[in-house]
Amino acid sequence: MKDRKTVILGVVGADVHAVGNKILNHAFTEAGFHVVNIGVLSSQQDFIEAAIEADADALLVSSLYGHGELDCQGFRDRCIEAGLDDIIIYIGGNLVIGKQDWDGVKERFLAMGFDRAYPPGTLPEGPIHDLKKDLGV
Repeated sequence: MKDRKTVILGVVGADVHAVGNKILNHAFTEAGFHVVNIGVLSSQQDFIEAAIEADADALLVSSLYGHGELDCQGFRDRCIEAGLDDIIIYIGGNLVIGKQDWDGVKERFLAMGFDRAYPPGTLPEGPIHDLKKDLGV
């Protein structure tokens, strides 16, 4: 049995926001998670392969360049096809282009199969608290 919960962390699509990725890596590690950081420019398949290899409990997907909605179409379905039916998937950042009502953006991502979605500027403490709750730790 694993001592710590394992999370896959990465930046989806053609996005290269490495600073936020490093901050999240540090925060989730300090919170007691085993973090496998796949870095920037990561495809959905990169997340899925890393999750399978690491026997991960959750995927932490971030995007800052505004194309997260396009980059994440079908993500949950691909996870299910790969046998990751119950994996928790969080997404956060600047997920869409332009100023859009956050509640509407959040609802679209939840409808896409994400368990939680976070707006730009979210501090790590909120998602860390939520993930501990969702994983029962």
